Amino acid sequence: MSAEMRDVVKWADGPIWALEQEGGRKKLSLKAWRLAGPCPVLGAAVFRSLCFLPTVLSDALHVAASPQPSPGPSLREGEPFELRCSASTTSPLHTHLALQWEVRRGPARRSILSLTHEGRFRPGPGYEQRYRGGDDAWTLWGATVPPLRVPALSSDQGSYRCIVSEWIGEQGNWQEIQEKAVDVATVVIQPTVLRAAVARNVSVAEGKDLGLACNITTDRADDVRPEVTWSFSRTPDSLLPGSRVLARLDRDSLVHSSPRVALSHVDARSYHLLVRDVSKENAGYYFCHVALWTPGHNRTWHKVAEAVSAPAAVTVTWLEPDYQVYLNASKVPEFSDDLTELECGIVDVKNPEASVRFTVSWYYRVNRRNDDVVTSELLAVMNGDWTLKYGERSKQRAREGDFIFSKEHPDTFNFRIQRTTEEDRGNYYCVVSAWTKQRNNSWVKSKDVFSKPINIFWALEDSVLVVKARQPKPFFAAGNTFEMTCKVSSKNIKSPRYSVLITAEKPVGDLSSPNETKYIISLDQDSVVKLENWTDASRVDGVVLEKVQEDEFRYRMYQTQVSDAGLYRCVVTAWSPVRGSLWREAATSLSNPIEIDFQTSGPIFNASVHSDTPSVIRGDLIKLFCIITVEGAALDPDDMAFDVSWFAVHSFGLDKAPVLLSSLDRKGIVNTAQRDWKSSLSLERMSMLEFLLQVHGSEDQDFGNYYCSVTPWVKSPTGSWQKEAEIQSKPIFITVKMDVLNAFKYPLLIGIGLSTVIGLLSCLIGYCSSHWCCKKEVQETRRERRRLMSMEMD
Repeated sequence: MSAEMRDVVKWADGPIWALEQEGGRKKLSLKAWRLAGPCPVLGAAVFRSLCFLPTVLSDALHVAASPQPSPGPSLREGEPFELRCSASTTSPLHTHLALQWEVRRGPARRSILSLTHEGRFRPGPGYEQRYRGGDDAWTLWGATVPPLRVPALSSDQGSYRCIVSEWIGEQGNWQEIQEKAVDVATVVIQPTVLRAAVARNVSVAEGKDLGLACNITTDRADDVRPEVTWSFSRTPDSLLPGSRVLARLDRDSLVHSSPRVALSHVDARSYHLLVRDVSKENAGYYFCHVALWTPGHNRTWHKVAEAVSAPAAVTVTWLEPDYQVYLNASKVPEFSDDLTELECGIVDVKNPEASVRFTVSWYYRVNRRNDDVVTSELLAVMNGDWTLKYGERSKQRAREGDFIFSKEHPDTFNFRIQRTTEEDRGNYYCVVSAWTKQRNNSWVKSKDVFSKPINIFWALEDSVLVVKARQPKPFFAAGNTFEMTCKVSSKNIKSPRYSVLITAEKPVGDLSSPNETKYIISLDQDSVVKLENWTDASRVDGVVLEKVQEDEFRYRMYQTQVSDAGLYRCVVTAWSPVRGSLWREAATSLSNPIEIDFQTSGPIFNASVHSDTPSVIRGDLIKLFCIITVEGAALDPDDMAFDVSWFAVHSFGLDKAPVLLSSLDRKGIVNTAQRDWKSSLSLERMSMLEFLLQVHGSEDQDFGNYYCSVTPWVKSPTGSWQKEAEIQSKPIFITVKMDVLNAFKYPLLIGIGLSTVIGLLSCLIGYCSSHWCCKKEVQETRRERRRLMSMEMD
């Protein structure tokens, strides 16, 4: 207090103030405190109701700025600083001190925080949130004023002042008795340097991954934590609406990202954004927003700096896959039913993309020699999802396994025709399509490349198959072995195999069985031998067919008989392999005939049929004789034997097929066929040259032509039985008549008997009726009649 004080003002029940003059300015200072007593009123204009009291308190409040332990007046954002102000009082009364911190920035003053005389903290306007967050920390240092301890923010720059007031309470009321202020420090906050940089122009191919790096530059090396946010916008201004957040790395190093977006911390000052499988929708501007945070009290955080990078302009380009397609025929058919295999390959692939796949389509175009427009026919098409669809031309054959479409390698497609036909000749080409994967996992075709066509063609030449038969021993007699070889040659037949059938025909002029071809034995393409119509049980092993070479076959018949005479041929069929173990008939040819003609002067046998009853009445016995005559050389009856068979054609002509009735072989065994009517058959040998067939109880169905068939057997000088040619007799017609008398005898007798019985019965009924029922009336009638007669006589 200066010694130039001019006067002292005393207040009743209040403090004693002194008005002082310092360098042209007047200042009011508290000098003492009056407790009680009357006080006169002074006439000074400035003070009213002031008076001097008998008891006065001296100035006992002392306020001073304490030395500051903070780093200094120059701070960085986020660094904590502490301001201390010491205040004390020596008043003997029970007084309380109140404290208020103020900051001055220019002419404006703002209250930061105050501690009332009641011990309550009150944050100033605008500091409530920081106070609740624990930024403003207060600590009681014994009797000193609590210090102000806060983390530095840019808004904290200014001159800080500590204001201390002393309060006294009387009868529940508090009264401020004095107040002092002291300037503590001037705080200067240095701004944090923070910059974010990204690449300005980036180009990426569609379907590829986009990578952007955000490089951070800052002058802070203390405990600050960055928060990095990547955003996308269609415009270069990130503040305009429409910007969306792609990924964010918070201050706890947790990543929050949208689908197909990843954010990684590459190093201490670099953050990498990865956008997978970009499309045209990803073209635009990308921003990197960085914020630095410092920790506060009670796990609070304060943003000390933030920066936004310049926009990174990203363009998405489509690199169309560049590739070539070739078509190669790995297997070309030379004949029908050959295998055809086409290979469609992809070469010179440029700009390969992981999201691109290749499929194939196969087409067929028929050959035309003129200028007609020819449309291509779709054989098969493969979609982007690897599903294969067949065209109308190939649908059925693909189901049967004849058309096979496959993909044996990633860049190779195959088409195989298991059995190429003449209709398959023509031009074939393939189309390889490139498919691009979309965001919804679907595939869209982006490009087609056509191959050059390949012509599948072979000349159509008729298959030629020639068979020549020859007889090594042209002259032989009955009982010898007959041998015939067949030599086969073919042309325009692929890998042929041959099957052989031996046939026999009766020689020209033999009318016993005209136009009849008999199948004897066969050998198929797999060399399997089969007896065909060779029914002679005694000579099962008498015929042999074997393959001498691939194109030569030999037929042998042992112990030949006269009945074997005829024309023998080889029927050869050429087979081509199809689908491995299958065969296709390529051609069939007939050899020249080889004739078996026995030069013999043996007997000549004839057969005839005779019947004493060619016309019979139903129920009578029919007797038919088959008589054999021998002409030429005489034979001992023991050297002859006959197989006799009876046949009937039940019609007036020979237009129906003959029916076998009964047979008797040379050993005497009789076989009789079953019949549908009551008549029975019996066959017996009457003599060496005569055979009798009897029909017992003939029926109407037994009428028709009857003949016998005879097969002579003659014993040769070697002791073997030779079968001669079969002979047939001329038919004889048998008529079965009906007996009229016998037919009407029983019906006539029955009629006469019935009529006699009925007549007698009617007479009996009439007699009884007249005798019992009408006797009186008859008498009267008689009298009347007599009376009438008398009148007439008169």
